[in-house]
Amino acid sequence: MENYNGEEQVRVKAERKKGKSLWITSLVSGTVASMVTSSVFLFGGDFIDQGKSSVNESAETAGIQQTDSVEKDKSVTAEKLSASTDSNDRAEMVESASKSIVGVVNLQEMQSQNPYQRQSTESETVESGTGSGVIYKKVDGKAYIITNNHVIEGAKEVEISLYDGQKATAAVVGADALTDLAVLTIDSSKAPEGIKFGNSDSMRPGEEVLAIGNPLGLDFSRSVTQGIVSATGRTISVDTSDGEWALDVLQTDAAINPGNSGGALINTAGEVIGINSLKISENGVEGLGFAIPSNDVIPIVTELIENGKITRPYLGVSLASIDELPQYYIQNVPEAAESGVMVTSIEAGSAAANGGLKQQDIIVDIDGTKINTAAALRKYLYTDKKIGDKVKIKVYRGTEEKTVTITLQKP
Repeated sequence: MENYNGEEQVRVKAERKKGKSLWITSLVSGTVASMVTSSVFLFGGDFIDQGKSSVNESAETAGIQQTDSVEKDKSVTAEKLSASTDSNDRAEMVESASKSIVGVVNLQEMQSQNPYQRQSTESETVESGTGSGVIYKKVDGKAYIITNNHVIEGAKEVEISLYDGQKATAAVVGADALTDLAVLTIDSSKAPEGIKFGNSDSMRPGEEVLAIGNPLGLDFSRSVTQGIVSATGRTISVDTSDGEWALDVLQTDAAINPGNSGGALINTAGEVIGINSLKISENGVEGLGFAIPSNDVIPIVTELIENGKITRPYLGVSLASIDELPQYYIQNVPEAAESGVMVTSIEAGSAAANGGLKQQDIIVDIDGTKINTAAALRKYLYTDKKIGDKVKIKVYRGTEEKTVTITLQKP
């Protein structure tokens, strides 16, 4: 199969710079990248010409030790320093960590018409895209693998490629579109030990990190790139198959490319401090990659392993930003509500219906927290509240301000 770079482009807005729209690329490589939402657009990249690729080799040069001053006429001998063991230690660490990095192949069913029987169709399973994954742990004969949800979304089958060339069919334990995480399992007898996860909260801008994954597919399996943590505490708004979400990320300048999705961002101790997920893809922009922090990954992964899904409090509404509404709605919106979100529909019997929310209510505040996007609403409910909690929602109903109290329910 000819391999080319198929990138998923997702329109996002960086929260720290309001009004600035950027293209975010989810890092899947393949011939047909799997869709995240209807707002995702696919763009085919260049073919990889294996015969013309080149690699620049570099050699470490030894330093010269020199004193600050030398007595006149005294002979001085230049002494070659022995190479630092740091590079050897780093290479050994990377070699060990790389064994726990796998390729993840998304196999989807494709329908085709039988040329001899017009009314008959045939189906075949084809490779839709490739990403990366991280072996998390081995328990009870199973090896658990963490990857991105967008790497395996829509797959009929998922195939794992291990460091020694072995391949194994994976079972999907669970996936969560909002946090873009998924957990797979394979037979533990085929897998090496899992890699240790570190404390992402301890990382500071400027600290060195390494990204390990499969850029542009399995031909470049377990490629390693080096960089630093560029920033912590970033939040990026993304559209997922479950709606808008504000994704918390680490920013890095380590080179990450399509196919790196689901791979590891590790610290100098060889611990995973992030799962590579996105990069900004825009002309003139370099070195803006993003990883889901390990401290956010582990709780989601734990719940997926235990329950197969993430259960969150449920309001039961569909929402739209004010600027998405028809003009005849916008002209009647009170100035105080212009930054809110409108309730466009309410599910019968839901928490919203039972609590007294009405269609066309404009939500501006929950428990004192301002709400200006659907993502902000979900973020507050899903991170600060649980099922059974009560919330006070301030709305504008026409020009009248009201407060309704709602008890959050299960989906």
